[in-house]
Amino acid sequence: MAAAMLASPADLADKASMAADPIHRAIEAVFRIERARLIAGLARLTRDVDRAEELAQEALLAALTDWPASGVPERPGAWLMAAAKRRAIDGFRRTAMHDRKHAEIARERDDERDMSIESLEARLDDDLGDELLGLIFAACHPAISPEARAALTLRLVGGLTVEEIARAFLSNEAAIAARITRAKKAIAKAAVAFEVPRGRALAPRLASVLEVIYLIFNEGYAATSGPDLVRPPLCAEAQRLGRILAGLMPDEPEVLGLLALMEIQASRLPARAAPDGALVPLPEQDRARWDQLLIRRGLNALDRAETLGGADGPYALQAALAACHARARRAEETDWRRIAALYDRLGRVMPSPVVELNRAVAHSMAFGPEAGLALIDMIAGEAALRHYAPLPAARGDFLLRAGRAAEAKAAFEAAAALAGNERERDFLLARAAACVGKPG
Repeated sequence: MAAAMLASPADLADKASMAADPIHRAIEAVFRIERARLIAGLARLTRDVDRAEELAQEALLAALTDWPASGVPERPGAWLMAAAKRRAIDGFRRTAMHDRKHAEIARERDDERDMSIESLEARLDDDLGDELLGLIFAACHPAISPEARAALTLRLVGGLTVEEIARAFLSNEAAIAARITRAKKAIAKAAVAFEVPRGRALAPRLASVLEVIYLIFNEGYAATSGPDLVRPPLCAEAQRLGRILAGLMPDEPEVLGLLALMEIQASRLPARAAPDGALVPLPEQDRARWDQLLIRRGLNALDRAETLGGADGPYALQAALAACHARARRAEETDWRRIAALYDRLGRVMPSPVVELNRAVAHSMAFGPEAGLALIDMIAGEAALRHYAPLPAARGDFLLRAGRAAEAKAAFEAAAALAGNERERDFLLARAAACVGKPG
C-alpha cells in the first residue's frame, strides 16, 4: 500500500469503533508525538520511506490491539519502536531480498561492520536525535522541488495527513499525494542518506531545510491565494518544526535565527486580521493583542543566535527586524532608522529584489517618502518583481504620503490586480478608493 494512502490514527480508531474510548485517544496522541521518530529510525534502517511509514503504521495497529488489555506502557515510544523493529527484522528474515538489503546497508559503513540481525537491532537502539534530524534533511533534499519538500516534510515530520496538507495549501488531495510520491522517488533516485550532512556539505543542506520550514510558515502568515489572509495551523506546524530543529541543533545560529523570526512574527497573528477577516496593516494593529510569550521566546532565541556569532545571518537579521517592531509599545515608537540600517546589512548578506523593496519601505519610513521612491525606482525593472503586488503597493504608499494621490490611486489599483489573496486585494482596492478627493 502506498504510504500516501495510509490511514491516519483517527481513521484507524474510527474503523475499530473505538474513537470515544480514552485509551484509544491516548494511543492516537502518543502516535502523533512519536510518529516522526519512528519513521526516522526505520527509514535510516530500510532506506525506504514508504516501508518506514508502513512499519510505523503496523506498530500503531499492534498498540490498538494490545494496549486496551495491557494498558499504556510506561515508555510508549519505546514500545512502538520495539514493535516496528520486530516487524522490520521479521521482514528481513522472510524476504528473499534479505542479503541485498544487508549489502546495501553495509556499503554505507566505512568499516564494513557485521550486518547480522543483532547489529540491525543495535542500530535501531541508537539515539534517535540524529535519526530525526536525518529524516528532516532527507525530506528537504535539494533534489526535490521546494513545494514537494514542504509537503513531504509536513507528512513525515509534521505528521499531517494528505488531506490536511491539501487543505493547508488550497490544493486537492490527488495533487498533494502525487507531489509526495514524486518527492519519495527523487529521494530514492538520488540515493539520499537519512543522516545529517557533515563538514562542508552541511551549510547548503541546512539552508534548504530552513528554506522549507520558512516557506511553510510564510504560507500560513501571508496566504498567497484564497479567501483567508492567514492560516495559523501552518504557522504552528512551521514553528513546531523550527523548535524540533533548534532542539536538535542548539548551537546553529541560523536555526535559532529562523526560530526567533517565526516566533516574533507569529506573535502578531491575533492582530493581523479584523473580525471580518480584513487585513490590518502593522502600524494599525492593536499591540495589546500580540502574544507576549511568543515575543519573549523569539527574543531569547535571537539573543542566543547573536551570542553564538550569528548576528549577520539572513534569518537572524530578519528576526532583528521583527524584534524592532516587537519592542515598540506603540507604532510611533518604532525605530525606523535602525530598521533601515538592518535592511542595509541584510541587502549585503542576502541580496535580492524583494529585500531591496523592503529596504525601500524602511528608508521611506526613516527618511521620508521621496527616499523610498528613489530606491524603488532603482528596482522597478527587475523581472522578479514584474508581477509582485507589494511593489506597486509600496509605490502607492510612498506616493500618497508624498501628496500625489492620483498617482497613488493608480498604483494601488495595479497592486490589487496582481494580488492573489482576496483579503489583500480588498485592502488594496480600499486604499485606492481612499485616494479619491485627496490633494495631488
